[in-house]
Amino acid sequence: MEGVTDRRTVFVTGGTGYVGKALIPALLGRGHTVRVLARPGSEGSVPPGVEVVLGDALRAETFAHAIAPADTLVHLVGTPRPSPLKAAQFQAVDLVSIQATVAAATRGSVRHLVYVSVAHPAPVMRAYIAVRQEGEALIRASGLPATVLRPWYVVGPGHWWPCVLHPLYALAEWVPATRAGARRLGLVTRSQLATALVHAVEHPPAGVCVIDVPAIRGGLRRSDSVAPPRAPGVGDPGR
Repeated sequence: MEGVTDRRTVFVTGGTGYVGKALIPALLGRGHTVRVLARPGSEGSVPPGVEVVLGDALRAETFAHAIAPADTLVHLVGTPRPSPLKAAQFQAVDLVSIQATVAAATRGSVRHLVYVSVAHPAPVMRAYIAVRQEGEALIRASGLPATVLRPWYVVGPGHWWPCVLHPLYALAEWVPATRAGARRLGLVTRSQLATALVHAVEHPPAGVCVIDVPAIRGGLRRSDSVAPPRAPGVGDPGR
């Protein structure tokens, strides 16, 4: 990644979670100022070196006024370890939190919203995908400049089991009929996702741009849309 030319103040929701624990040190290491939303009583879970903002990620009125002076908002709130059994939690947490974040961002100084969605279409996790698609639609309707990242399963500490699927991925990528889907639903590491998020923070788009799995894994190319090729059934997304 090239040198930083414009250091930013970044407001992070869900910063104490699986992805946030990798992203925040990466942002700080690049010289950015980081402010993290935390519920009262959970301040101790916030990494050192950041400013803590107390509030509830499900209620815009508790943090909208505290986003400034941040110009970039990274939304990482989500149900831990998503599975098909957690459809109700996706509605209550994932959807409500992005609704609150979009509402808060449109009231404040945010010039760039970064959202971790999920790769789609896919043959599994339909409830989870539907909620994340609704989140993307909310962002587009808001008119906010935004970067949407679409990983599938994010492997890392405590989330290594999908690595056993590497032979399946290799076979799917070898077969022309499933190659595009296997790449779109490929595994990414937590480090790769954190790097892509930092890249997104440092390169705000004029409109809404999407970073898909192949771009997360290397090159960080953006696209305005992601084609829906046939995909193999490879497992559940991870947070």
